[in-house]
Amino acid sequence: MTIEFNHWPLDRAQRYRDEGYWIDKPLTHILQTRSQSQPHALAIVCGERRFSYAELDQLSSNLATRLAASGLGKGDTALVQLPNIAEFYIVLFALLKAGIAPLNALYSHRKLELKSYAKQIVPRLLIASREHEVFRSDSYIADFKEVGTHPEITLLLGESRHEKNLAEWIETSGRRAANFSPTEPGEVALFQLSGGSTGTPKLIPRTHNDYHYNARASAQVCELTAQTRFLCALPAAHNFLLSSPGALGVLYAGGAVIMAPSPEPLTCFALIQRHEVNTVALVPSAVALWLQAAPEHREQLHSLEFLQVGGACFADSLAHQVPGVLGCKLQQVFGMAEGLINYTRLDDSDEQIFTTQGRPISPGDEIKIVDEQGIPVADGQPGMLATRGPYTFCGYYRSPEQNAQAFDNEGYYYSGDLVQLTPTGDLRVVGRVKDQINRGGEKVASEEIENLIVMHPDVTHAGLVAMPDDRLGEKSCAFVVSRNPNLKPPTLRRHLMELGIAEYKLPDRIRLIETMPLTAVGKIDKKHLRQLLAAETTRTWLQTRVLQLVEDCEDLDPEENLIFYGLDSLQVMKLAAELKERGIVVSFEELADSPTLASWWSLVDTRQKAA
Repeated sequence: MTIEFNHWPLDRAQRYRDEGYWIDKPLTHILQTRSQSQPHALAIVCGERRFSYAELDQLSSNLATRLAASGLGKGDTALVQLPNIAEFYIVLFALLKAGIAPLNALYSHRKLELKSYAKQIVPRLLIASREHEVFRSDSYIADFKEVGTHPEITLLLGESRHEKNLAEWIETSGRRAANFSPTEPGEVALFQLSGGSTGTPKLIPRTHNDYHYNARASAQVCELTAQTRFLCALPAAHNFLLSSPGALGVLYAGGAVIMAPSPEPLTCFALIQRHEVNTVALVPSAVALWLQAAPEHREQLHSLEFLQVGGACFADSLAHQVPGVLGCKLQQVFGMAEGLINYTRLDDSDEQIFTTQGRPISPGDEIKIVDEQGIPVADGQPGMLATRGPYTFCGYYRSPEQNAQAFDNEGYYYSGDLVQLTPTGDLRVVGRVKDQINRGGEKVASEEIENLIVMHPDVTHAGLVAMPDDRLGEKSCAFVVSRNPNLKPPTLRRHLMELGIAEYKLPDRIRLIETMPLTAVGKIDKKHLRQLLAAETTRTWLQTRVLQLVEDCEDLDPEENLIFYGLDSLQVMKLAAELKERGIVVSFEELADSPTLASWWSLVDTRQKAA
């Protein structure tokens, strides 16, 4: 029994084997090789616990044996949700050994995401932690049944019942032996999650062949060795931290992975000092926090040699600060869970390292940069990135409609990124197609403006989103986090104008906020920003509309009953109809039940978030 997925065309698959990209070995080969060649070398550090390669191999085999004895094996799937702890890797290798394909949910995912994943893969096995809010009680069982699935076996960290205690399954191999083996190298090894910041992530089937090459080639490009001490501070399940080069790349090279609960600077600085960490991977938002905290803690960072930054475009101004403030080399990473990975090389020029996101890891990577009609753009011009290659997938799991939009007839995957090709052959990411703002026909790439705003010394984070406009179609709104409480929007516009950008690129609105909402993997949560903007826009419209309907009133107390201002039931019915035209379904009865502006704001906020 195998898991269905979109295979590579036969001619390309044969070429990838002939050229040595695919070596027809399972991902478990990474651990097997190291446990034989350096069994006592350090593999994982988790708090006070230390695991050698031999121990990691043995514990994962214990669990694989128990799973196989329970009737699980090739063709089965598992839904896994664990925090940044050693058990994450023990479970991963156990499932790979037993031929069970895991979907590793991020620990920040909650009921909505987990139910969606379960509905898609119908897992026979569920592995999670009792400390997570979804699994603190057994109510999760009903949640899974609600979407038509019920895992036959559930294993939980922190579980009191022996038959469901994950730690016990890991420590003992069971009373009876059971045979187990990985799926074939050309079959699905695991599922990754798409990196989009909106909506439930789509599922990406990754095979042993393509993912092994992904990790192997990344480790070689990044020059990892047995002396590598890698800090895993972002979610371990994320593709960046798992295979780019991530933990799999580090283990392939014979190094050690040091677990951190989060990228919080002071916690990480202490781990770096204690374990002599020399390599770390972060997203730009985390780097900004590290740069703020580092000057007072430089003595803790003496061992740090390389900082890899990926997950989002990294502002030039922040990139230039890394060597001086953190005392280490910078390596930019631009990749996607769907495949293509780019790195700046360790011997690249400062210009390349600070201003580009590098170039592909493989000679087998094929790239084209095209306009909206699919025509290749001139060198140096921005365009949509399309790619195919030995580790870039050929289709989302059971998503024919999505695949029809994401791939062309030559098998190129369109990532949604807007990039430029530099004279040195590197890619520079200038935005996302869906982040592009069409302001009266003029296109504005959000990330370009965000990077320019962050160059202001008082700014730590910036996110630019579109807002509807009757005249231009779209305008732009910049959400900005500043370390200076006195910073004003005119100052930022002056800053942008002094940088020499076109006037149409200036944000139409600048909104200063205390903290920037982030996704589970540390990217700016554009969906949340759009919700904030939509809520504010609707609140302003609603207040203006009510003032138009009532007489002899220039201002409203949001807590006062609007009947006292002269608003009648016919006018409330009209407001309900107008809200529906704006895409917000609120009944006349709901408005009439609590006729105050404050309660109406709350009601429409809730409806907009649900939509």
